Amino acid sequence: MANKKITALPELTSPAGADLLAIVDDVAGTPTTKKITATNIMGLAPVQSVAGRTGTVTVDAGDLTDGNFDGTAISGFDASINDKTDDYTLLASDNGKVVVMNKASAVTVTVPSGLGAGFNCSFVQKGAGQVSFSASSTTINNRQSHTKINAQFGVASLLAYADDTFVLAGDTAS
Repeated sequence: MANKKITALPELTSPAGADLLAIVDDVAGTPTTKKITATNIMGLAPVQSVAGRTGTVTVDAGDLTDGNFDGTAISGFDASINDKTDDYTLLASDNGKVVVMNKASAVTVTVPSGLGAGFNCSFVQKGAGQVSFSASSTTINNRQSHTKINAQFGVASLLAYADDTFVLAGDTAS
């Protein structure tokens, strides 16, 4: 095959492990073209760790290209559901959960102190009863001073950006 510019070659979007890739080695100041397989180059890639809620998942760079996690399930990236049918005071264990409020009449979620910076929780108003948020030795901020979920099937999130200081965001109302 005659020499071609790299830009003139067809794009290889999904290299197989045995495909050869050309690289230019110029360590000593003299460019030398060498070949390497896709498998070998991915084997040289650094291993990345991702901190999850339930521990650390280690991802090998090869997993990113072939989707094979060697039978290991990735866990800790879904939210637990906490169903409530009456007034409710948040607990530290609600961090990262989805609280589903299901009542026909108005219901209140109390936000106590001590949940810690970084606490986050989502809420779904499943029932017809409007969900209100009440601060208890805490501050709840909203850009429109809203303190409720707007209506049935509305969703809101509560995030602590500092100790005992929260933002209520989402489909909210006053």
